[in-house]
Amino acid sequence: MRRRNVLAPLGLAAVIAVALVAPSVGSSKGTSSAMPTAIGPGEGQLTMVAWEGYLDKSWVAPFEKQTGCKVRAKYAGSSDEMVSLMRSGGGGQYDMVSASGDASLRLIYGGDIAETNVSLVPAWKQFHAAFKSPTTNTVKGKHYGISLQFGPNILLYNTQFERTPTSWSVIYDPANKGKITIPDNPIQIADAALYLSKTTPSLRIKDPYELDAKQFAAAVALLKKQKPLIKKYWGLASDQIDLFKNGGSTLGASWPYMYSQLKAAKAPVGQVNPKEGVTGWLDTWMLSSKAKHPNCAYRWWNYISAAKPQAMQAVTYGETPVNRNACPIMNTLAKGSCVLYSANAPASYYRAIKFWKTPLADCGDARGKVCTPYSRWVQAWTQIKG
Repeated sequence: MRRRNVLAPLGLAAVIAVALVAPSVGSSKGTSSAMPTAIGPGEGQLTMVAWEGYLDKSWVAPFEKQTGCKVRAKYAGSSDEMVSLMRSGGGGQYDMVSASGDASLRLIYGGDIAETNVSLVPAWKQFHAAFKSPTTNTVKGKHYGISLQFGPNILLYNTQFERTPTSWSVIYDPANKGKITIPDNPIQIADAALYLSKTTPSLRIKDPYELDAKQFAAAVALLKKQKPLIKKYWGLASDQIDLFKNGGSTLGASWPYMYSQLKAAKAPVGQVNPKEGVTGWLDTWMLSSKAKHPNCAYRWWNYISAAKPQAMQAVTYGETPVNRNACPIMNTLAKGSCVLYSANAPASYYRAIKFWKTPLADCGDARGKVCTPYSRWVQAWTQIKG
């Protein structure tokens, strides 16, 4: 299982400064500067950059049979790699990308993504309200993609050795030295900022991705103090799973996927959403502004947004679907999976998750452009790990 590995610094300056435009997308007759008003015949092919596991044959094969659009997949190991691939060769090499929130705004503001006509995707109306127009793929009322799945970053613990934790403080506590595993990912700085927002209110952190110099420095300092306590910075889900199976780690920042895999292996683990709150990811299928197969892309949106494929992906991958009708189907595929992945949770559950987004210099509030851009997060993460 490979997803969200350490992000490589790719020289991201200026990307965020590009003016937002509404890129062209393919119409039913081919490429057009306007959004399509209808979906034309499929072009027979669809090239896609995706997280590994997002284009499983169990749900891709029925799509190909129904539409005649043959999927060509390129799996990426990080958000930065996705951004790079979508821009490779001047763009147009890939039609779609399954971007997480820490990549989506970079692609939108860079003019790499086409505006989406959501009226051509009927299942969009079945989405939970929070995922119809989230800030990760909707800018100034314009849609740039269709939400797919989401998940929280949970606190995982070994029930044989640890009492049920209630706070993220355990992964910063020197008493737990050598027990802790966390993701090898610059966006982890946001987790430290979220913790500080509740434990050090004098910092006045309101959004863990919108950090001024003082707030950012405090989060980095906390992670530097944590560094000697870390057993491993994990890049692959399987790395953390192995550590919890063999007792190499008993506490860690994790995802529901790891918990479900470890429970299936009868490992003694528990998961909690600590009292300080959680970050998380919301992924979006986005269409390249230079896509060569836009009609197949719209057909994919229609297919993957429907309740059954949403349920299939949720159960296979260990995420939560955005289509509210997927829950009962999930239970037919894997008993109890709807509850396990919180697909039937109230809106307060997912609205409380601080979903990943690209850190910008513009704080998005009255402070103006004094916040720390993503390029600095990458640099700081390298320094944190030493």
